[in-house]
Amino acid sequence: MPIIHVLDKKLRLHQPENGFRTSLDTIMLSAACPAKDGQRVLDAGCGVGAAGFCVARRVPNLKLTGVDIDADFITMAQENITLNNFDPLDIEFHCAEIDQFRRHEKPIFDHVISNPPYLNAGAYKTSPHEKKAIAIGHEHTGFTLELWIKALHRLVKPKGSITIIHRADHTDQIIKAFEHRFGFIEIIPLWPKQGRNAKRVIIRAIKDRKGPCTLHRGITLHTEDNAYTAEADAILRGNAIVE
Repeated sequence: MPIIHVLDKKLRLHQPENGFRTSLDTIMLSAACPAKDGQRVLDAGCGVGAAGFCVARRVPNLKLTGVDIDADFITMAQENITLNNFDPLDIEFHCAEIDQFRRHEKPIFDHVISNPPYLNAGAYKTSPHEKKAIAIGHEHTGFTLELWIKALHRLVKPKGSITIIHRADHTDQIIKAFEHRFGFIEIIPLWPKQGRNAKRVIIRAIKDRKGPCTLHRGITLHTEDNAYTAEADAILRGNAIVE
C-alpha cells in the first residue's frame, strides 16, 4: 500500500494504488476550512481522511469525524490515525452514506468540508476503477449534488460553516442548492495559470444566515513555466491558509 507525504512531509497517508487519490484539491479544501482550537469538523466523503487530517495538523485540539461509503478507504483512514500519531480519541471514521449518517441526531459539527462527487449519473464516462467512479459521481445511487448539500446542511450546527471544492462550471448549481440553507457565501476561484479560466472553485458559506455573496480574487496555482506560484506553494506546504 503506497504512502505519500503532504504538507511538506508534515503528514503521511496510506492511499490506494488505483482510483481516487489525494490531490491539490484536497490540500486547498483543508486550507480553506475556518476551524479553530477545539472545534468539531466533519469531512464528508473523506476517502482516506486526507483533507480532515490536514485540518487536524493545522488546528490544535480538533475533533475530527470522517464519513465515506467505501469501507476500504475507511480502513486506510483509521490506519492513517496511527501513522501520524494522532490521538484516536479525537478522530473517528464511519462507513456510511452521507444522507444516512447521524440522520436522527442533532447537528454537532462546527464546520463541514467536502469534495463531493463531481458528476451525476449519466453525465460522464465511467472510470475503469470502480472506487474512482463512485468518488466522481454516485452512479449506482443517483445521489445528486443538491442532495449532498442538503445532507451537509443537516449535519452542521446553526451558524456553522460549509466549505466545498468543486468544478467551477458547477458553481451555479452549488449556489442554487445553498438557497435558503446557507448565506454569506464566499467564492474563491482557483486559476490554473494567470489569464486562464478557473477549473476548480472553493465555496464557503454559513448555515442559516443571510448575507451578501463575496467573489474573492482567487488563487493562481502555477507560473508560466508550470511551477507552483509562491502563494500556492505556501498553502501546499501547510504554511498558509486560503482566506
